[in-house]
Amino acid sequence: MFRKRKGTTLRTAHEKGTATSGFSQAAGSGEQAALRQLKLVRESLADSKAEDTVFIDIAGKSALADHMVVASGRSNRHVTAVCDRLISELKDAGYGTPRVEGLATGDWVLIDAGDVIVHVFRPEIREFYNIEKMWQTPEIADEKLH
Repeated sequence: MFRKRKGTTLRTAHEKGTATSGFSQAAGSGEQAALRQLKLVRESLADSKAEDTVFIDIAGKSALADHMVVASGRSNRHVTAVCDRLISELKDAGYGTPRVEGLATGDWVLIDAGDVIVHVFRPEIREFYNIEKMWQTPEIADEKLH
């Protein structure tokens, strides 16, 4: 049974001097931070057995992020589990809480982690939208069209 000792008060980590920053060294900024975040996403998706994972470099194509990742889960439940794990690992690594859409249904989940945007689909939904095809279009040279 828990007993509170008379005369003691609870103190926060800040009061004790043991508080640490909300962001780990993994966060940071720039290209190296984006690559560390992409590595974490890659490892998390592999550990969760995500399927048909595609990595797309969108730096220069979009101001939204530097990298896009598209993967599939076998079912709604698998998609949700893959995404829950990834969100947890991003938080634990100090990247903050990513913005998430679609987690409740598990058909198509979008995780915006800042430098990396992750889409996890059920296979039928992924085939229908085929978003990786749109982002993997070849670069068009900056020439005048007559």
